[in-house]
Amino acid sequence: MASLFKKKTVDDIIKEQGKELRGTQRQITRDRAALEKQEKQMEMEIKKMAKTGNREACKILAKELVQLRKQKNLTYAVSSKVTSMSTQTKVMNSQMKMAGAMSTSAKTMQAVNKKMDPKKTLKTMQDFQKENLKMGMTEDMINNTLDEIFEESGDEEESQDIVSQVLDEIGIEISGKMSRAPAAGKSPLHSSKTRTTSCPTISDDEIERQLKALGMD
Repeated sequence: MASLFKKKTVDDIIKEQGKELRGTQRQITRDRAALEKQEKQMEMEIKKMAKTGNREACKILAKELVQLRKQKNLTYAVSSKVTSMSTQTKVMNSQMKMAGAMSTSAKTMQAVNKKMDPKKTLKTMQDFQKENLKMGMTEDMINNTLDEIFEESGDEEESQDIVSQVLDEIGIEISGKMSRAPAAGKSPLHSSKTRTTSCPTISDDEIERQLKALGMD
């Protein structure tokens, strides 16, 4: 019951019009078919009257045939017009929908433009750029400070540990070589020192001679 009082939309009206135009088109097609059938019957009647020699009847039927053919040709024109109207209706409906979409878009854009303040938006973008630059500078400063801290503490300790480890390895290797070296390989200075210790009565000339032998004069 409520649907009876419902206001028709543009789509509803166009659908009804389209339905009526299609019905008119079908009726025109049926009328044309009837005219064509009547045309054939009239042509046969004219031939029949011509065979009997009834010239007056032939003239009358010929005039009616001309009018009938005009009426048939008119159905083609009307059919073409109905088709054109249906096409125009569809085009208008499409244009109205496009206009509605554009209207909605325009309203949306107006609402957005009202909410958006160009100066405020520009200031926001500038503030963001400034803070972003500041954050980058702060990050660089923190990274540099951390690098200095690690270089002063951890990196230096690690470097010192590596150097100590290498020196220890070298020292172990040298100590090993020294421990494996024969007693005769000891320096003359060490021998002289041993002899000096064991023989405290060695003369100064002897000491000087040994130093010259070592090239230490």
